[in-house]
Amino acid sequence: QVQLVESGGGLVQAGAALRLSCVVSGGNFSSYTLGWFRQAPGKVREFVAAISWTFGYSHYSDSVKGRSTISRDNDKNTAYLQVHQLKPEDTAVYYCAASRLVMPVDTWSYDNWGPGTQVTVSS
Repeated sequence: QVQLVESGGGLVQAGAALRLSCVVSGGNFSSYTLGWFRQAPGKVREFVAAISWTFGYSHYSDSVKGRSTISRDNDKNTAYLQVHQLKPEDTAVYYCAASRLVMPVDTWSYDNWGPGTQVTVSS
């Protein structure tokens, strides 16, 4: 059973940057896709970015494209999401999740989820 734990969230001012981490453990996740999602109060959970664990292919949502970088460190079993130029609308709980499929962007394609980390961006 793959387990994921996020960290790195917090309260930041608009324009700042954050790097979120997701430690992955359990099972053989070398063929997995690792995705980042976020959910703001009263809104549906939305796709942010995904990375192929083995090959490093990445994909971003339009909302963060150009100011975000998703990466992974195989030795540390950790995936990262760095977001620059944070905006108040980036405020949400950020989740990492694992999927056996190739680069899905929908929540129901991900089988394992972390508990989330809160990111709050003040204006």
